[in-house]
Amino acid sequence: MKNHIFLLIIFFLVASCKPKKNMVYMSNHNFEQETSQARYTGLKIKEGDVLEITVSAFDENAVKAFNLSTITSTNLSGDNTVTSRPNQYIVSTDGYINFPVLGKVFCIGMTKQQLNADLEQRLKLYLTDPIIDVKLVNLNISVLGEVKNPGIKTSATERINLFQALALAGDMTEAGDRTKVKLLRYSEESKKDSVIVLDFSEASIVNSQYYYLQQNDILYVEPDRNKQIVANTTNPNRTLFLQILAVAVSVAALLIRFTN
Repeated sequence: MKNHIFLLIIFFLVASCKPKKNMVYMSNHNFEQETSQARYTGLKIKEGDVLEITVSAFDENAVKAFNLSTITSTNLSGDNTVTSRPNQYIVSTDGYINFPVLGKVFCIGMTKQQLNADLEQRLKLYLTDPIIDVKLVNLNISVLGEVKNPGIKTSATERINLFQALALAGDMTEAGDRTKVKLLRYSEESKKDSVIVLDFSEASIVNSQYYYLQQNDILYVEPDRNKQIVANTTNPNRTLFLQILAVAVSVAALLIRFTN
């Protein structure tokens, strides 16, 4: 009986000092299977996106009417003035932008390339060989949980993958669970958020359809089991349980001592 008590105590000590697994990204791999990177298909335009659209052509005068930064307006004195502002458009809740001359242009669900082609076809009615440049201004990603610098991150490039997002947040902390990183993404089709669990210890993550992020995606890194246990010790009920367990072990040890 005495040996069983000591074995139990040793078991708890060893369990509390259990080494952390999955510290290395993409440590689980299969060299027999070729790993190919996920194909980037471009971001899809969503409600509330801010698009910067610039139109250019050989005829500089003709193109002015299609750029907000060069549209003329009449001030209070009756003089025509040039309004200086960026060529930015906010996608409305019903999926439209209000474009000069063209009016309302539906764009939600399109990629930049698709919107570019659509505007080009429309503008050919007014311009010769128009050139359209479409940029997404508000590419923001939220990275939360066990990372060194959590918060909303703005990407300088529209092509951003999971590891680049982590780099913006200073990488995961040692307490981060690399096998259960949650990705929250809003779907325009279903009109609701979906939660995807990603395993950063698997090399196959580069094949995932979620490898490249979209605007307003949220990454949440859960704490690993060891940190959750430590956090639970601050719970009064958990602390009381551990105290009772310690007293029980002490009483059992005393009983063994006096009975031998």
